[in-house]
Amino acid sequence: MTVAAEADPLALERQVCFALAVTNRAVLAIYRPLLEPLGLTHPQYLVMLALWDHHKKASGQATPLSVKKIATTLQMDSATLSPMLKRLEALGFISRTRNAADERSTDVQLTDAGVALRTRALDIPPAVIERLGVDLAELEHLHHVLTRVNSAAAGALQS
Repeated sequence: MTVAAEADPLALERQVCFALAVTNRAVLAIYRPLLEPLGLTHPQYLVMLALWDHHKKASGQATPLSVKKIATTLQMDSATLSPMLKRLEALGFISRTRNAADERSTDVQLTDAGVALRTRALDIPPAVIERLGVDLAELEHLHHVLTRVNSAAAGALQS
């Protein structure tokens, strides 16, 4: 019998879910002190990243993004997103308005302070890489693999 065949399939250290969970906690712990001076939590940072991407794609124009589109982009529920958006609005980084064409829809856009915050946030990715001490190519490969796993998991849930 081979070593692999003898391995316990329920051993904690063999579980992908365990590796993902502990890695998630460890990596988020690295982000926390980096985001603190910006006044952001990690979930709020993800929202800002989505808004900065949209702003950049719109060539710096102040075009709104719907709450539904942000939720889809971040793969989260709109109900989970709403409190984060309220907090980001209270911080002065975004504004929320009802969509004129569809009052059930809320549009979000960056304020000048939200646009300016991006410049300060540019220091975060290199600081994370430095603190992790992992080669950039290895992190890019990990990102690729995790994206594939996420797509496969999403596909499996739809089946």
